Amino acid sequence: MRVADQSIDEGIFQPIFGLRGWLVGTHVHTRRLAIMTLEGKVREVISEFQLFSTKEDNNIQAPSPQEFSRFIDHTLLKPEATDRDILALCIDAVQHHFKTVCVNSSWISTCVQFLSDISQLSPGKHRDPAPTPPVPIAVVGFPLGAGLTESKAGEARLAIEQGAKEIDMVMHVGRLRGGHYEYVFDDIKAVYDTCGQVPLKVILETSLLTRDEIIAACYICKEVGVAFVKTSTGFAGGGAKVEDVALMKAVVGEGIEVKASGSIRTYEDAVKMWKAGATRIGASASVAIVRTKI
Repeated sequence: MRVADQSIDEGIFQPIFGLRGWLVGTHVHTRRLAIMTLEGKVREVISEFQLFSTKEDNNIQAPSPQEFSRFIDHTLLKPEATDRDILALCIDAVQHHFKTVCVNSSWISTCVQFLSDISQLSPGKHRDPAPTPPVPIAVVGFPLGAGLTESKAGEARLAIEQGAKEIDMVMHVGRLRGGHYEYVFDDIKAVYDTCGQVPLKVILETSLLTRDEIIAACYICKEVGVAFVKTSTGFAGGGAKVEDVALMKAVVGEGIEVKASGSIRTYEDAVKMWKAGATRIGASASVAIVRTKI
């Protein structure tokens, strides 16, 4: 190439290179603005709920023990659980008409088979219409939530392929507590996008969070558009509290539901959570709850 041609070519491409640099710079600026906007919104919401206090509404009618079955995720997440334990979980769920069985993702295909077999063997006689059979749901990133986003999304995808009808993911608690709100948003959004039409619940692990951090987590979940925010894994030394459930419901509003889980062992516990705003209960003591005599 002659020198004159080279200078002409450089003259042609220089605006293109300049445009590319401008676009890259604009993208970086937009990204920073989005992060600043999310952080700013989180701070605003935290400020908005500083004066929020829990007020028990005695006008709220809780379901009866038997009616609660439709709102219970019958749960078994112990690492030592065997296939016999999973079978017993599924039998209980079918007999008592629980909403779901909640298990670690490796048990999903087993639950699908057990639930199908049990329902066929003992259809029973039900009122018209018959109760909806329980479905399996999987926890993801359980119990710490500190794994790679890609691993959470991958686990969710595989669980859904094997039959999970809902996903309960654990939020990255450390990232939230460190103020990395954009990371937390992206982490949840990746699993949310993977789930598609499958409802996603986000476990906040409220016993490890301050009041302001609970507000921040709920706001981020609301921005993503998840189906539920959930209190606890039950593995972090604490469980659901009435004041936390009420605060969570106040922040997410009517479009998102609240699941209370952890340390809910009696019908009275379940009623308190219901009146605070929870519409789903995660429990391993589910049978005792629905058999309560009142």
